[in-house]
Amino acid sequence: MEKRTLGTSTVKITPILMGTWQAGKRMWVGIEDADSIKTIRAAYEAGITTIDTAEIYGDGHSEQIVAQALSDVRDRVEYATKVFSNHLKYQQVIEACERSLKNLQTDYIDLYQIHWPSGSFKSEIVSIEETMSALNHLKEQGKIRAIGVSNFSREQLAEAVQYGRIDSLQPAYSLFWRNVETDAMSYCVENNISILAYSPLAQGLLTGKFAPGHKFDPEDNRSQNKLFQGENFERAQQALEQLRPVAEKHNCSLAQLALAWLIAQPQSNAIAGARYPQQAQDNAKAAEVKLSAEEIAQIDNIGRIVTSHFDNTGIMWEW
Repeated sequence: MEKRTLGTSTVKITPILMGTWQAGKRMWVGIEDADSIKTIRAAYEAGITTIDTAEIYGDGHSEQIVAQALSDVRDRVEYATKVFSNHLKYQQVIEACERSLKNLQTDYIDLYQIHWPSGSFKSEIVSIEETMSALNHLKEQGKIRAIGVSNFSREQLAEAVQYGRIDSLQPAYSLFWRNVETDAMSYCVENNISILAYSPLAQGLLTGKFAPGHKFDPEDNRSQNKLFQGENFERAQQALEQLRPVAEKHNCSLAQLALAWLIAQPQSNAIAGARYPQQAQDNAKAAEVKLSAEEIAQIDNIGRIVTSHFDNTGIMWEW
């Protein structure tokens, strides 16, 4: 898989990244560590070398699983992790980074990201200047190679940039959730900031495997996802039916089509999670699907069956 440059940094990433929220187990159901390790390894062997995790995913458990899967090939992979919104004071950032380094069994992190803006989830308000100061210090020490932010608006991103180089933005972004296109995307293009889209398959909705009436376990975070509710879900089914012929033309799955569309968008890369090895291998193959400009526009219009009818701003979940 041909790598891309992360922002203006020296870090190279794969356009499809392996997402590992599920490996942390919390807010997911039926996840087994052995499966997670095999799946992360399968992603690597299929050509996905960039792995995204976070300290909040199972309080470091996801990071530890990533290390178990890949520590023997550390020099051939890129680790992206995140500091949570309750650890954004200067010393808290330093300590969180040390914990992540230990969990990941490494002495450097390729991309270290602010997971949510200060104040999210009732966290204490900390100035972005203080947080960036800590991140810049870690970068100077060589403990992190690049700085990113996640879930930031265009305005918040522009403020952060005043205090140091930001090389990536990680927003919720998929064919069915497109707020970043009207908010921060143009800023990212103008300033060469990579977009790392999370939930690029709309938490599995774009795979087409969830039939009308599907109910998630209450412990599964997707039970709170707005896209799986009422008319949003019904419109998604209509859109999926229109996407099927395009996928069939390319001899690919709906999921691969959705990922291929996303990584064809300006500055955009896709963080795709997987529970099992075959899913990770299938995700990797999406990088081989080449869409024409006409097909990209056609897929774009089909996605609007969903997004033009509801407010796809804010948080995807009704938390």
